[in-house]
Amino acid sequence: MENRPLKILVTGGAGFIGSALVRRLIQESPHSVLNLDKLTYAGTLTSLEPVSRSRRYSFVQGDICDAALLADLFPRFDPDVVCHLAAESHVDRSIDGPGAFIQTNVVGTFTMLQAALKHWRELSADRQESFRFHHISTDEVYGSLGDEGLFTETTPYDPRSPYSASKAGSDHLVSAWHHTYGLPTLITNCSNNYGPYHFPEKLIPLVIIKALDGAPLPVYGQGLNVRDWLFVEDHARALQTVFEKGVPGETYNVGGNAERRNIEVVQAICALLDEVRPRHDGRSYAEQITYVADRPGHDMRYAIDATKLKNELGWEPKESFETGIRRTVTWYLENEAWWRGIAQRSYAGQRLGLAG
Repeated sequence: MENRPLKILVTGGAGFIGSALVRRLIQESPHSVLNLDKLTYAGTLTSLEPVSRSRRYSFVQGDICDAALLADLFPRFDPDVVCHLAAESHVDRSIDGPGAFIQTNVVGTFTMLQAALKHWRELSADRQESFRFHHISTDEVYGSLGDEGLFTETTPYDPRSPYSASKAGSDHLVSAWHHTYGLPTLITNCSNNYGPYHFPEKLIPLVIIKALDGAPLPVYGQGLNVRDWLFVEDHARALQTVFEKGVPGETYNVGGNAERRNIEVVQAICALLDEVRPRHDGRSYAEQITYVADRPGHDMRYAIDATKLKNELGWEPKESFETGIRRTVTWYLENEAWWRGIAQRSYAGQRLGLAG
């Protein structure tokens, strides 16, 4: 399957992970991409400028909950693969407004599955065999780990936030459409992504931007919560590997082998900025770190075991945390116009997730 050009429908392709996947597919594969994105606050077409003029790339603004739109798009584009990334994705926002997460992540995924199933049933037998519906999800569906252990593909689901509960629901729908209707589905559950074009509300870009602005760097609790960090370009490569080589009905975990406490992440960013963009007063950016009250239901630790993906499909991350975070900080320093524009339009660095 991976040796021939494919038509790939990417939902949420103007988001952080989606745009990384689209850029990779256009720049490093023969595949054609239709990007379907609603362009909510986190959808940024400027993230796609490097590929926007390609004849193999097209964009439609629309909602995955719009069944009529999907009924038109599927036969018109005639995809071989659906990469379903469109989702509300920020835990803090899900605490403040869970309704949008249920609508987009659960109802939207159901609507996509119905449209994909109709499309798949109308394909020739050989195209049915090669068709894939690839649902991109999160490790947060598994709940919280203690000091030991890793999430595997068989870890029981135990979501703790409205966001993770909505993603768990969408995972179960995708699995059910495979087992009930035969739709060739794939599910990937990834750890925390970071890298270029990351929306400024997330931890790493938020810290970079606030540090440069001389503002306090907010760290929840004592910063002891642990996440496994995955460089977004490694993730995009994993997604392509899965839809080209993965076995229908299977789930694959994608991780970066880079566990860090949140405070360690913030300190690493400060140290890099001290090196490459020193403060005018000669003091360390780490002096801007401020500890704030923890958010409700904050999971203590996530960590992914990506052994299955490595052993069965041959993928593993290329970037260590040290190389990835350096690339990320450098990118934000060199692309200030990109994130300043977003801050002016839709997000000014305010704290979210205060509802209790």
